[in-house]
Amino acid sequence: MTATSDTVELLRELVRAACVNTGDPASGGEIRAVRVLQRFLAEAIARGTVETQVFEAAPGRSSLVARVRGTDPEAPVLGLLGHLDVVPADTERWTRDPFGGDLVDGEVWGRGTVDMLYLTAAFACALRDVALAPTPPRGGLVLLAVADEEAGGDYGLRRLLQEHPDIFGITEAVSESGGMRMGAYVAIDVAEKGSAGRRLVVRGTPGHASIPYGAHSAAVVAGEVLQRLATVAPAIELGPLWRPFVEARVDDPALKERMLDPVRLDAALPELGGIAGYAHAASRVTISPTVLRSGQAHNVIPDEAYIDLDIRTLPGTTDKEIDLLLAGMLHGLSAEVEIRYLRGWPATASSVDTPLFAAIRRAIAGADGSSVVPIMAAGGSDARELRGLGIPSYGFGLLSTEWSYERYRERIHAHDERIDVASVGLTLEALRRLVSERIS
Repeated sequence: MTATSDTVELLRELVRAACVNTGDPASGGEIRAVRVLQRFLAEAIARGTVETQVFEAAPGRSSLVARVRGTDPEAPVLGLLGHLDVVPADTERWTRDPFGGDLVDGEVWGRGTVDMLYLTAAFACALRDVALAPTPPRGGLVLLAVADEEAGGDYGLRRLLQEHPDIFGITEAVSESGGMRMGAYVAIDVAEKGSAGRRLVVRGTPGHASIPYGAHSAAVVAGEVLQRLATVAPAIELGPLWRPFVEARVDDPALKERMLDPVRLDAALPELGGIAGYAHAASRVTISPTVLRSGQAHNVIPDEAYIDLDIRTLPGTTDKEIDLLLAGMLHGLSAEVEIRYLRGWPATASSVDTPLFAAIRRAIAGADGSSVVPIMAAGGSDARELRGLGIPSYGFGLLSTEWSYERYRERIHAHDERIDVASVGLTLEALRRLVSERIS
């Protein structure tokens, strides 16, 4: 079998492992995917050219660290960061079994194929290639196949870094969120927005629902808060990655000029089609109400309600700035509203002026002939944990030319998620070039 075929078959097995993460600590079951990877690496493990460790954060919530040691302690140690868990799938809404791993018409179907099992499979294949080579590499290579990325990493990378901070020894890393097409360019994430979640707790005056006079419903006040949230307009901030994105994606000179102008940007968004959502998110702090709760009994006017806000921040945004923004929005409400902190993390970024990013450019050009454009991800990934330690970390991948950014976003976490074999092969080819350059 070819390396691409091996990667495809490994991908299908990882899909069938069905490591569904609902956010419940008892979900996930990533130990099943760990066993799949151990079988895939069995020959290298038997030879002693791969060292493996399994870390269990909770029953069944396991992560695998597989290492090929280099001969030169001064050489780079490249980390390949992949996750094993996937989000739930509504089987009734799928054309095929979301955990069947079907290979049909050159595409592998299944939950997690795009996010990010195809890449985890390619990482494992690249590591095995290095481990089975006749001579050891000069630099080191480490596969981090971790649990719980989809729910924040408390049972995955975050826990590993807290409890075993010295086990990795990596100096640089690649992970998910790369390879989609921005016009003629291949997009590579070098940064991602932060999260500054808040809970707004609204308090009113309770009463019997049959005699509402004198009561002050927290549910009604919550409605007013939601109306105000719809009018909040955080300032537009066009950071250093904005111009490269616009120049890669927008051909029309007049539209490009408007997008580079903070005053005219929002009026130009409707002309961007499927990329408008990304452009909006990448140019400002976003605030999205996601959870609303109030009341327990039909006949009781509630004295408390809460609204959870998913707030995504730009590099440099502080908690104080978010709190001032919310306080201004809430000013003058007739009821008490308390702002509570939910879990969050700062935005992170890696410089594009590193040997690893230069090698990524060369690897993709060598595999596909394409140039690269660095972008900022609107969502989050485990790579932020490594960037927080000062380890340069980038999204990686090389999807086929049909994979516009819009198609990529449409396939992630969607019904009928699937990826084409051609993209698996391109990614593997680019990855092999990258690994060879960094550790040879």
